[in-house]
Amino acid sequence: MSVVGIDVGFQNCYIAVARSGGIETIANEYSDRCTPACVSLASKNRMIGNAAKSQIITNFKNTVHGFKKFHGRAFDDPFVQTEKLKLPYSLYKLANGNTGIKVRYLDEDKVFTVEQITGMLLTKLKETSESTLKKPVVDCVISVPSFFTDAERRSVFDASQIAGLNCLRLINDTTAVALAYGIYKQDLPTPEERPRNVVFVDMGHSSFQVSITAFNKGKLKVLATAFDPYLGGRNFDEALVDYFCEEFKGKYKLNVKDNPRALLRLHQECEKLKKLMSANSSDLPLNIECFMNDIDVSSRMNRGQFEDLCAQYLMRVEVPLKAVLEQLKLSRDDIYAVEIVGGATRIPAIKERIAKFFCKDISTTLNADEAVARGCALQCAILSPAFKVREFSITDVVPFPITLRWKSPTEDGLGECEVFSKNHAAPFSKVITFHKKEPFDLEAFYSSPQDLPCPDHRIGTIQNVIAQPDGDSSKVKVKVRVNVHGIFSVSSASLIEKQKGEGEDMQTDSEPMVQNEGRAEDQEVASGEKQDPAAGGSKPKVKVKSTDLPIVANNIRQLDGDVLNSFVEYERQMIIQDKLVKELNDAKNAVEEYVYDLRDKLCGIYEKYITEEDSNRLTLMLEDTENWLYEDGEDQPKQVYEEKLDALKRLGQPIQDRHREHEDRPRAFEELGKKLQLYMKFVDSYKQKDERYLHFSAEEMSTVEKCVTESMGWMNSKMNAQSKLAITQDPTVKVADIISKIQELEDVCNPVINRPKPTVEEAPEVNDQNSGAHNGPTAKQGAEGKADTKGSQETKPGTKEMEVD
Repeated sequence: MSVVGIDVGFQNCYIAVARSGGIETIANEYSDRCTPACVSLASKNRMIGNAAKSQIITNFKNTVHGFKKFHGRAFDDPFVQTEKLKLPYSLYKLANGNTGIKVRYLDEDKVFTVEQITGMLLTKLKETSESTLKKPVVDCVISVPSFFTDAERRSVFDASQIAGLNCLRLINDTTAVALAYGIYKQDLPTPEERPRNVVFVDMGHSSFQVSITAFNKGKLKVLATAFDPYLGGRNFDEALVDYFCEEFKGKYKLNVKDNPRALLRLHQECEKLKKLMSANSSDLPLNIECFMNDIDVSSRMNRGQFEDLCAQYLMRVEVPLKAVLEQLKLSRDDIYAVEIVGGATRIPAIKERIAKFFCKDISTTLNADEAVARGCALQCAILSPAFKVREFSITDVVPFPITLRWKSPTEDGLGECEVFSKNHAAPFSKVITFHKKEPFDLEAFYSSPQDLPCPDHRIGTIQNVIAQPDGDSSKVKVKVRVNVHGIFSVSSASLIEKQKGEGEDMQTDSEPMVQNEGRAEDQEVASGEKQDPAAGGSKPKVKVKSTDLPIVANNIRQLDGDVLNSFVEYERQMIIQDKLVKELNDAKNAVEEYVYDLRDKLCGIYEKYITEEDSNRLTLMLEDTENWLYEDGEDQPKQVYEEKLDALKRLGQPIQDRHREHEDRPRAFEELGKKLQLYMKFVDSYKQKDERYLHFSAEEMSTVEKCVTESMGWMNSKMNAQSKLAITQDPTVKVADIISKIQELEDVCNPVINRPKPTVEEAPEVNDQNSGAHNGPTAKQGAEGKADTKGSQETKPGTKEMEVD
């Protein structure tokens, strides 16, 4: 089984795998450990990752990037509408109100869901993993931002299924980082000691996340999280882009924002400039050739100017830092360390503000880019039965408080109850007991819409929870859960009926009772709410019957089961299409490569192995094939290219063979000659009655001599025949024939000459006085004998002794 952790970022993705006793971040086919989160659709196939990034400017309308924030969002979401204005590709409103992406694929206008686009990206990451591990990949752990809502998490989970992955857990970015940090620490406090509080700050390309995590030996517990979902490295890029757009408007009279290609190029150059300014405080140039309307542009910027330009963003850095401390009522002295990750934390001004806020040096012990992926791989290894990992438990938190609301058809007003508060431990289950006379509906929503990154605070509805009416109220137990993915669900509902004649009346309160089903230390009942009567004391035990009730779940913005299955099938079809196009391109490239290679060698190393007439004819054929490739052969079936290559090889292969044979033949004949000399020397020594060979029989030596004589004759005749041929003619003897002759010679001669001379052993004299049978080991042997005896009685560690009858 394979264990894979995937960090799906806004701009880039990383893959980590568990193997060889450790965690390793793997590289793609470009030998790059970073794969761009980019998908490019074309007339015949898809390009994903590095290949897609190269298409951003040339195929900008059909190259999709920056789509991570569209998961689980409505098309009318203000954020989506703002992003829409910046994107070179088109967004589309789907029938269910979600955000779709409109591109041209296979010469048709297509609308893909965000889940499908992310599914394509995950398919690529899966292929990269399988290529490295040399085995199928199914189980994985995928990272999501800690502020992702229920709808966003369900959307990412659906995307993983489209890619054929079994996501064992959606893990929060900062939780994955905390795991990567803590699991290797040998000096963590024991469970009885005060935990070590570490702050993790993660600023990536599009968002800013902070968490405080408490560490003890063998476990981590996330205490609180805070975030700014719209502050990241891209804000700083956009500040530079806006500045240079204004400058070029005045300096060169260019309206850059009206030209998508020029704007994309400027974005790329500004990102490079930002990274250079992180390492250099001096003035740095920005030069772009043929930028727009064949005009070259240039400008300059230094770190001081950059920080002034981005002052509004730098001011927002402290807000989440302050919020996370206030949630826990902690002081800065309660913090052991501050670890930073994410590409944007390399900006000096951001590092300075974080260090200044916590009044301590910030730590960079983790890889800023790869820490999340490594944490994901560790979590996958922990969850996988195939790997043995040090015991390490993880407790995460619920980022936003969740409330349940209910209403029965005949009841007046609504009832509601907050079931999970902010920073409540997760995963976690609770059982809510209702007393109802009729079916009722439940709605789950986030309690504080103002804190959410999106305006849609609904999670889903549970319709028609059936309570069987019999005149009295029925007790209905509803189990709600936030699972390992951070996804909320009503996992079950059951009707509790007391058996007749058992005595006790049921409660008839309209208020529900909430009961936790967490770990032992978390067992409690919500304050002010009634508990079930205690079993024990003087009251008799009550027999109850539990009946499962049907629930109809309607999760906001989640893909329908049938729709998801159709997406899975369509993804398979696209994978097949990509494979066919790749095979076609490989066949075409093979022809092109053979033409260039053979033409180059005809004027070089192959020149003397072909007649001038044949060379002219073959050169003409190569030129015709090259012209055909760029004209009629531009778009042909795979079989046509294979036939073209075969036709060329029928003429080119004999030349290649003549060259190879001419180069290798002398060495082969030399090897054969050495063997013949060796065996002939052996025969001569035998004839001169060398005592080393007297144990061989005359028949054996006759066989060796005959084989050597015949082989020598064969070699001389072949060498004479070959010397009469021109170098442009096919050889009369091939290297393979010579190697075969050497093997034949060795098979006859080696068994004879390698047989050792028999040895004659003299029987040792028996001395009764020194006989071990009478006296045991001599004084000289005593220590050794004793040691041997002792050794025979001991068993090596980790082994078992067995007695066999």
